[in-house]
Order: sequence, then C-alpha cells, then structure tokens
Amino acid sequence: MTTALTLALVVVGALALAQLLARRGAFGADRTVATIVVLIATLLLLFIFYPVGRSLGAALFDDTGAFAPWVVMRRLAAPDIWGLGCLSGAGVQCGVAINSIVLASLVGLLSTLLGLVLALAAQRGHRDPEAQRRQGALFRLMAVLPIVTPPFVIALALVVLFGRTGLVTGWLSSVFEIPRSRWIYGLTGVTLAQLLSFTPIAFMMLHAALAAISPSLEEAAQTLRASRWRVMRTVTWPLLRPALANAFLLGFVESMADFANPIVLAGNYEVLSTKIFFAVAGAQHDPGRAAVLAAVLLAFTLAAFALQQRWLGRASYVSVTGKGDGGLPAVLPDGLRRGCVGLSWLWIGFTLACYAVIAVGGFVKDIGRGDMTLSLKHLGDGFGIDWGPHGLLFSGSAWDSFFTTVTVAGVAAPLTAIVGLLSAYVITRHRFAGRGAFEFLTLVAFAVPGTVIGVAYIVAFNVPPLELTGGMAILVICFVFRNMPVGVRAGVAALAQIDRSLDEASSTLRAGTLTTLRRVVIPLLRPAIVTTLVFSFTHAMTAVSAVIFLATAKYNLATVYIIGRVEAGEYPLAIAYSTVLIFFMLAVLLAVQALTGETRIGRRQRDAEPAAGTRDVLVTGH
Repeated sequence: MTTALTLALVVVGALALAQLLARRGAFGADRTVATIVVLIATLLLLFIFYPVGRSLGAALFDDTGAFAPWVVMRRLAAPDIWGLGCLSGAGVQCGVAINSIVLASLVGLLSTLLGLVLALAAQRGHRDPEAQRRQGALFRLMAVLPIVTPPFVIALALVVLFGRTGLVTGWLSSVFEIPRSRWIYGLTGVTLAQLLSFTPIAFMMLHAALAAISPSLEEAAQTLRASRWRVMRTVTWPLLRPALANAFLLGFVESMADFANPIVLAGNYEVLSTKIFFAVAGAQHDPGRAAVLAAVLLAFTLAAFALQQRWLGRASYVSVTGKGDGGLPAVLPDGLRRGCVGLSWLWIGFTLACYAVIAVGGFVKDIGRGDMTLSLKHLGDGFGIDWGPHGLLFSGSAWDSFFTTVTVAGVAAPLTAIVGLLSAYVITRHRFAGRGAFEFLTLVAFAVPGTVIGVAYIVAFNVPPLELTGGMAILVICFVFRNMPVGVRAGVAALAQIDRSLDEASSTLRAGTLTTLRRVVIPLLRPAIVTTLVFSFTHAMTAVSAVIFLATAKYNLATVYIIGRVEAGEYPLAIAYSTVLIFFMLAVLLAVQALTGETRIGRRQRDAEPAAGTRDVLVTGH
C-alpha cells in the first residue's frame, strides 16, 4: 500500500466516523463540529503521538533489532547520562542529563530576570512620557530581532568576538597581553548565546503582563501610604507570578530543546539535544540510545510543565475587570529604576555588538581573522546570479535551500493557521464529550522538544506504510503540527474577547455552524490569523532542531545549509546567508504590519477631532 493511499484511507475513515457520531447525537448532532474534532484529533494522533510513541518504543530493542525490554534500564543507567563525576573537580565530565538540567535552569532563571528588568525599564524606566515611549519602542524592536534570526547566528557572532582568534580576544591580547583562551566554548558560551536568544521572548511576555496590571491596585496601595518598594513587593510582583512562571518555563524548555547554539559552542560540554543528534546521524547510529535520550529530554520538559502548574496553583490573578481604570502605573523605586535602565542599556549594547558582527561579517573577507577588507565574494558564493543562454541563472550554492525553505514555510503557515484556529473555535464555542482530551491533544506538541520530534519522524516515517522521509511533505507536516499550539492559543485568546451573542444571533437566523464560522467568526479573528501566519512562517524559516534530521540533499533547508557551512569552517558564508535571512524576514514582517495595520482597543486621548467620513464604533457586551 502506498503512502498516499494510506493517508487517504485515514482521512476518509475519520470523515466517515465523524458523520456517524454526529448522526448518533454526538457533538450536538453538528456535523461540522464533529468533522473538525475527529479529523484534527486523528491527524494529531498520527503525526504527534504515533511517531513519538514509535520512537520511544525503539528503546526496547537491542542493537540487533531483537525485542529486549531489559536493555532500557542499562541504557538509562549509563554513566554518560547521569554521571556526577564533575563534582569531584578531577576533570571528569558530568552526564548529559545533568549538564542539560544545569544549563536549562541557568538560562530559565537568568532570561526571566533579564526579561523582567527590560520590561520594567521599557514601561516604567522614565518619568517623562515621551522618553518612555521612545525607549519602549527601541526595546520592542530588540525583542523582534531574535524572532527573525536563525538560532545559531548569535553563537557565530560570539565565536567571532570571543573565540581564540576573535576580535575582542585579539584586542585584549595585543593591548593588555591577556592570553588567548577558549572560555567561550562550554557552559559559559552556550548560556550566553541562549540568553541572547531567549531573553527577548521573556521580555515580551513580561512586558504584556506589566501592561495588563490594573493601575488602580497599585494606586490603592500608595493611598494606604505604602512605599514604592512595598507596592512593588506586595502588589506588582505577586500579579506577575503567572508571567514569571511562563517565562521561566519557556526559557527552560527552549534551552533543553536548543540544538543550534550547543552544536557551535558546547565544546566538551555535552547536552541531550546534541547527544541525540550524534546517536542518530553520527558514526555510531544507535536508534535505541537516541530513543532513551529523547525519553529523558521529554520527561524533563513535561516535569517543567507540571511544576509550573503546581507553583501557580488555583489562585486568581485577574486584575482587569469591566470597570473603567484611568490610573497610572506605580513609579519604580529610584534605585530599582536606575538599575533596570542601566542594565538594560548594557544588554542592548552587547546585543547590538553581536548583530553588528552579523551585519558586517558577510561583506568582508574574513571577519574571524580580522581581515575587514570589503568583499562580496561570500554573498556571491551563496546568492550569485548569472545570465545564461536560457536566461537568468541562480548560480549561488544557497539558492536551492532558500527557495525550498520559502516554499515549505509558505505552504505550512496557512495550514498551521487553519488547523490551529479551527481547533480553538470548537474548544471555546462548543461543548462535547472529550473536549478536555481534545484540547490536551492540540497543546501537547508544545511540550515535545524539536529534537524528539525529529527523531520520532525518522523512526516512524522511514518505513511503510507511511514512508514520508526524503520528501517535502514531511517537512510541511512537521512544521504544521509543531507550530499548531501557537495557532490554538492565539485563537482561544481572540475568541475570548468575542461575545457569544454574535454566534447566537447567526444561529437564530438559521445559519449553520459552517456559515457562522465563515461569515461571522473568521472575519473577527483577523489579528489571530495574522499572528499565527507570521509566527509559523518565521519559525519555519529559522527552525533547525527537528528538521535537521529530515532535510535531504534534494530538499535542503536554509538552517541546515548554514549548519553545514559552520561545520566546514566557512563562517563568512554562514554569516552572509544569515544576514540575507534576517533582512528577508524583517521585510515580510514589515509588509504584514503595513497590510494589516494596528488594532486599538478602548479609548485614548485624542489630539484632534475625527476626520470627516469617520465614525466611532462602540461594542458592548451583556
């Protein structure tokens, strides 16, 4: 049976089951809801749970392929996973699991603290509103850059600056006679690179949380003569607990799953993501060992989610109600304000230095060796264009991977938006048996690290009846179901702000669910659709941890091509390609922003009367 026929039978079977359940009264006898739920649940089981379960099951087989469940304990107990020899200080390394926990904990904690410092400086760092606005705009711009930056570019910039032959290292050696060293390779370098990559994400989460805190609560504490420090400690900080927990969780999970920065900077400091890669793609080729390592990595990320939920508990953190709120946020204590602003500018200066290396490195002969002679050779090697006998010829070696990446991202992004937002619609607007289980299915992909997904797809889809590896379809499928949770959460958040009475009015006029969805709900979900499309497209352009196992010579991706150039020591070409990707995705983001405009909620102070031909629209709820 061919792969296409197998997939067709699965889809037809899901559709038939949905119609049967709807006829028997399930899902409120609504065929549209039944079709959405059953079809998406089937696809999630097929492309998330089946491959992950299949890959973890590979741990039960020995090197000869024979079923040997006892081999799992031997693999799990391997000293290179849990060894604590590094604590003795005798030069013995710790196991990869211990290394990964230490690294992820450091990155989660430090990225959360730095994100909070940046958020406080961006929103409350100045008493002058105009200065505050300009500073906040700069900080938000810095937060966007890592989103459109390939994940290993920061690591490359750090090598160029602080490597043994780096710019800063050479300057310190010649001016202060400080010996050259390899301190950037190891825990310190990987931590620094991941902080540069993940702190902006924590900043965006905490910036939004600070903006959502009702000023009246802080004003009430000040009215009771509480000092600025007491307001910060007893009002602002407790209300930030959910955002702080989410920021730490995201930093921890992203650090655990990060493959790109460790592959460049880890040196002898091995972590789970790179160990899994070499177990699959290295000379040893041990799928059973890769499965055990993937199970350990998955267990860590799930444990982080469980601990987060336990820490937050069932407490309420609601601070925005239906009542009007015209207060102003509390002013930070002077010492805290100066410290946040000063540290923020230091951080931004360091970040800009790294991006300056990226911007310049592809257009000089060899920035790694200090040769700053202007040259377009590296850009020509990657993106050269010639005029041949049959017209325009894309002769650069990077064009194939670039066109493939844009195609895959362009196909995956709308599919991700469709699947994610349809899931959000049935979760928020309909009640049916198994709704909680369906919501869990839609979100579980976020807890599965990309490295685990990559290994799972290799194990599950490399043999019949679903032999997908080697083609473009598996790349699209991987991106769709990896990024789907973002579409679900964006849709849930948007639908929470849309009154159900609009759906009910449509039903009263005898419109079916499909018509209501098409004529009423989807037009109101425009911001969520745009958010999902932009995130899915940019993430597909820059992802590496999952697809590095799935890319082939025929269907190579930009990030995998750049990793290959890094491994070959061709840093200038890798930096030149990364620069092209950054400018391309910035252009996409700016184009989307220009086309969609800005959504404004609520009333703000007006500088002038409305222009002729415009009107205010007041939306009320009951």
